Amino acid sequence: MVSVSVSVSKPILQPTKLQDHKFTSFSLPRNVSFQGRLGIRFLRHGSLREVRITRSSFQPDVLVVADSPDEASQVPVFSCSEAIERLKTFRENQKGKQKFLAMYSSVLGGITTDPAAMVIPMDDHMVHRGHGVFDTAAIMDGHLYELDQHLDRILRSASMVRVDLPFDRESIKRILIQTVSVAKCQKGSLRYWLSVGPGDFQLSPSDCHDPALYAIVIQDQSPFVSKGIKVITSSIPIKPPLFATVKSVNYLPNVLSKMEAEDSGAFAAIWLDNYGFVAEGPNMNVAFVTKEKYLLMPQFDKILSGCTAKRVLTLAEGMVRGGNLQGIRIRNVTVEEGKQAEEMMLIGSGILVRPVVQWDDQVIGDGKEGPVAKHLLDLLLEDMKSGTPTVRMPVP
Repeated sequence: MVSVSVSVSKPILQPTKLQDHKFTSFSLPRNVSFQGRLGIRFLRHGSLREVRITRSSFQPDVLVVADSPDEASQVPVFSCSEAIERLKTFRENQKGKQKFLAMYSSVLGGITTDPAAMVIPMDDHMVHRGHGVFDTAAIMDGHLYELDQHLDRILRSASMVRVDLPFDRESIKRILIQTVSVAKCQKGSLRYWLSVGPGDFQLSPSDCHDPALYAIVIQDQSPFVSKGIKVITSSIPIKPPLFATVKSVNYLPNVLSKMEAEDSGAFAAIWLDNYGFVAEGPNMNVAFVTKEKYLLMPQFDKILSGCTAKRVLTLAEGMVRGGNLQGIRIRNVTVEEGKQAEEMMLIGSGILVRPVVQWDDQVIGDGKEGPVAKHLLDLLLEDMKSGTPTVRMPVP
């Protein structure tokens, strides 16, 4: 029973039965003051506004305030088991190319294979303040590709944004490998996060006492595509070097840049740095092949140090020895130089090597996928399938 004291100048309207969720509703005029078991006081003055004190089958007392009867739709309140069932139904009805096979959470203290349980606390500062970092490792034929290289980068990122580690490096590595093992994933990716952890909704993480590790295994059977793409120059401001060189969860500029490209019928938008030099894509590095057959890539001092891009540079050394390239250069690249290149390509763990055939209104080379980009893609795929133990780690 709801305990309510009411002071009004008009009589209370008769209760209305609502069948959907077994609610009993009372509509009150606006000049009303009351105290309920929820400890809520409500006093409004002026024009009529509908106030409903609702009794529900899910919760004894629910207060709903709305400007009109249509707006005062009753929101169900679920128990834990009911909420989980709703999450299960949501996941079962969700369609997409990716499947979430397993998740580790240090908050849970273990691994779950139920997508409905793959959640993180809302009071984790990574959620509401963006205070966290992440990284990814590809899974190919049941092997993790460049896990150590990506792990080194996330630890470096964590240090730069003052995220403490919940475990030491080897323990984190062991947890990540075990999560992939439980998932039994043959092709996909492992994505993992380090956060200052749950605590409160303040700005400072001073009350976040347990830094968190989360990891999820994503199965994706989509083939890597080698078809040439169009890119544009991004109008979204690039992140300053301090933040661009950290792989943090603050990806809003990246998302807006990608959306800008899609709005223009392009695959990605290319950022320029504050000096007008070519920087990077929203989540990939950029490379060129000059007319003199040099592989050219922007410096990493003001952009994210791409693990896949660095591996491509290593593999490209074999092309230099084989005479397919004259050499490799890492330096500042002007827009004019980039647009006049023989080839242009985007490089990243999600796309590997993707040829670019048009940048803005400028056709790159002859407008077709170039031989160097194709060769580098083949080398990278071969490396993922049969590379050395330094880059290819078996998952038991």
